[in-house]
Amino acid sequence: MKKIIQFAFLGALFILISGFAIHKFYAAIYQVNFVPEKKMIQITARLFSDDVDKALEKKYHVKTTLTSDKPTTTDMALLKKYSNENFVIKVNGQTKPMNLLSSELEGDVIICYFSIKEISKINTLAIQNSILVEWNAEQQNIMHFTINGIKKSLLFSDSNRSEMLKY
Repeated sequence: MKKIIQFAFLGALFILISGFAIHKFYAAIYQVNFVPEKKMIQITARLFSDDVDKALEKKYHVKTTLTSDKPTTTDMALLKKYSNENFVIKVNGQTKPMNLLSSELEGDVIICYFSIKEISKINTLAIQNSILVEWNAEQQNIMHFTINGIKKSLLFSDSNRSEMLKY
């Protein structure tokens, strides 16, 4: 009887673990910090690199290699173009240019570093974030903000691609 219970438990555990492996979680995490001393907004984005490769291939019909340790300059140019088209922040009602400073690969995650310069004060932030959403409707972009010492979080998805924050 004890062996039957052990086999039943192991079988249930195997089925449970297999179910998790089949369904992938589609999420990206962004950290947005305002650094008043530098008059700059610093943004760190963590995205699954294979998802970014698929999104760029779908949108631009070009195969990219962001999943490798050394993406090409063409890959980085496409990532910058894609980011500028799908991730926009308006500060106090004005669209500010967002610069992709660099990126690095950490496991299967690509970490992108952005900055927005010449920001002296923030009263409002209007954010439009549809990165990876047009490729996959299950994608969720979670953004954490630290502005003027106040922490806030927003969730962007297929049904919610833009939000407004007031400070």
